[in-house]
Amino acid sequence: MENTLPVKKQILIVDDEPSILKLLDFILAKDYHINASPSGYKAHLWLEEGNLPDIIILDLHMPHFDGTSFLKSIKISGFYRDIPVIILSAAENLEQVVANLPFSVEAFFPKPFNPDKLKNEISNVLNGLNSPV
Repeated sequence: MENTLPVKKQILIVDDEPSILKLLDFILAKDYHINASPSGYKAHLWLEEGNLPDIIILDLHMPHFDGTSFLKSIKISGFYRDIPVIILSAAENLEQVVANLPFSVEAFFPKPFNPDKLKNEISNVLNGLNSPV
């Protein structure tokens, strides 16, 4: 009988703050394969290389190619539109900002965030236990 370990789900984290990328890697790497990108532009290049994450954690405020532009680009794409997205942002009035996004997301969390709640939400999204907001 062959022993095979379950394949870890893959998370793409898009945030321009190195401290957030490191923190999320520390929190999530035990359970997930983490791909961190410091910009929406670099994240898009990574996707175009043929990578397909199971979920994306996305900051909204980044220079050059911000989270809203990145979200729009993946949601209008035939290849990426079904990838679930969780917003993690320090945007003021985040609930209102998310309500005004051109596409729905699975969840959103203001920075600073509760790591346990984020991990729980990621698990719920990956297991189909939530409704988009």
